[in-house]
Amino acid sequence: MAESTIRTRRWTRREYSRLIDVGVLHEDDPIELLEGRLVVAEPQHTPHATAIDLAGEALRQAFGAGWRVRIQLPLGLGPDSEPEPDVAVVRGDARDFLADHPATAALVVEVSDAGLELDRRLKARIYARARITDYWVVNLVDRVVEVHRDPIAARRRRSRYRDVTAIAARERIVPLAAPFSSILIADLLP
Repeated sequence: MAESTIRTRRWTRREYSRLIDVGVLHEDDPIELLEGRLVVAEPQHTPHATAIDLAGEALRQAFGAGWRVRIQLPLGLGPDSEPEPDVAVVRGDARDFLADHPATAALVVEVSDAGLELDRRLKARIYARARITDYWVVNLVDRVVEVHRDPIAARRRRSRYRDVTAIAARERIVPLAAPFSSILIADLLP
């Protein structure tokens, strides 16, 4: 018997938006568009939700006026990716994004436990391709923050960060876009 081939289809941001408009998907569905694939988002257990809240609070203090700290809201990153990072810091006002989602961010933070490899690989690749210069993974498994900097934007599968460093709970981190602020890593961990 011949082995059958499974064919899949990639989606664009426009098609993804249309799926929401016609009610096939709902805005509250835990689904993200990542490199054309509809990916079910990681469930939020209490430590995960707490870490998102802690990161949002710390980043609001670090960045201050003129910046929006967006919690689990979409970024429009190219024609085939619309991730909903746990936290994204963007310049501007909420009304600046009435026509479309922000196409970049000064900083993106993902909180991870079960989805750690997804955040380290696929999402890091997407954020690097979008030239997001500061990407942090709050790693709940190892209780560190993995800081990804110096993006290399290349073809889809080759985009990556040149500098990836794990920072321990007792250390501090300075966001690239807020160089006069520092955040204790322990303040990001539940």
